[in-house]
Amino acid sequence: MVTPFDDEGAFSPDAAAELAAWLVDTQKNEGLVLAGTTGESPTLTHDEQGDLFRAVRSAVDVPIVAGTGSNDTAAAVDLTKRAIAAGVDGVLVVTPYYNRPSQAALVDHFTAVAEAADELPMLIYDIPVRTGRKVSTEALLTLAHDVGNIIGIKDAAGDAAETAMLLSQAPDGFEIYSGDDGMTLPFLSIGAVGAIGVATHWTGVEHLEMFEAFAAGDVVRARELNAQMLPSFGFESMDAAPNPIPTKALLRMLGHKVGYGRPPMHIEPPALEAAARAVLEGSGLAVEALLP
Repeated sequence: MVTPFDDEGAFSPDAAAELAAWLVDTQKNEGLVLAGTTGESPTLTHDEQGDLFRAVRSAVDVPIVAGTGSNDTAAAVDLTKRAIAAGVDGVLVVTPYYNRPSQAALVDHFTAVAEAADELPMLIYDIPVRTGRKVSTEALLTLAHDVGNIIGIKDAAGDAAETAMLLSQAPDGFEIYSGDDGMTLPFLSIGAVGAIGVATHWTGVEHLEMFEAFAAGDVVRARELNAQMLPSFGFESMDAAPNPIPTKALLRMLGHKVGYGRPPMHIEPPALEAAARAVLEGSGLAVEALLP
């Protein structure tokens, strides 16, 4: 979920609660992830993240997963403790970025955060395009087998074959969530259980139908729905407007008070909202009916 800001760039708890309720009630999202990449976590203070967790916890009764990762292990531990105090249901912990620790150090880092989470379920977030370091399959398997509350991964590494290898050797119940909207359908084919998405802000209804069609063996219908959403997947992040800039533009167009991104994620290319409208008009998506 994006993190809403007001006109002065301050976090808006009321807008966060309203958006969360809309994502669940109208878009049929079965859970919400807060303070991830799309939530601009690098620009949020720890206090703001705690406020975000509490605001959304008070607004919805679906599972809430809190992004509590950092490139500083102590900071990730602190954020995880704050998330527990806010009443979340699980944590999402990204690979430490910029400092690029070794695989052995990654195992230590994720283990330390999992211990801070106590018995709260934890997902590892593997997104090497943003972190500069892929978590190796060997390291992931070590964590999956040795740390009881590490129960899955948000996979944005883009290698379905390697993910299939991971799942084949992981313990029973280890969960794969697609972290790249364009890879969700391929990941379902190898055993993923769902998606932690971006376009799911406005394609939640279609995602749910795609998951249900695939589970029922109707691969043709699942492919049709995936194709219908491809323009949204292309729009959600681009070189001139990286995620979450396009999502905030589209949500503003739909009337949500999410504001703009914080620097350095604040510059929008010209006519981005017009591009958002073009993505939706004639798309056949359920949210098209909500266009003003």
